[in-house]
Amino acid sequence: MSLADVTYLPETPAHDLQINAINEEAFGPGRFVLAAYKIRESGGHDRSLSFVAVDGDTVVASVRMTRVAAGAGRALMLGPLAVRPAFKNLGIGRRLVAIALEAAAKAGAPAVMLVGDEPYYGPLGFKRIPRGQISMPRPVDPDRLLAHEIMPGAVARLSGEVCHANQARIADTLSAMT
Repeated sequence: MSLADVTYLPETPAHDLQINAINEEAFGPGRFVLAAYKIRESGGHDRSLSFVAVDGDTVVASVRMTRVAAGAGRALMLGPLAVRPAFKNLGIGRRLVAIALEAAAKAGAPAVMLVGDEPYYGPLGFKRIPRGQISMPRPVDPDRLLAHEIMPGAVARLSGEVCHANQARIADTLSAMT
């Protein structure tokens, strides 16, 4: 395998089974209780901003983006990012993150947030969200809440509990009706 053989593509439904297998391998059954998973299950991810790395017909890595809201703020939540073990430490995950951030900027997203390790994501432009500014629907180490700001001031607008953007739209609609 050569990195020259790896191709980066937008995610399609045809990739779902392989992506699920990669996520199972990377995160195990415990992934279903994670805060980020709880948010994604409320409305799914945005396939147009999600990408795969393939070697031939085999998906070797994946990154997904989900539209989220927290208070008046809106963002994309990056994750899960997973790479098959045989393809780790080759820069594939970092390349997928760069592709996803570029797509987010082109789509007009104000920011991208995630739950992750600052030593990995910091060099990719992510910084800690100030403690107490946002919360997740399940326990999360606040030092792992990171954001990449695309539009100035976008991260500061994120406040309160993070939810899927669909849930925020429903709440906004109900509020407007009363």
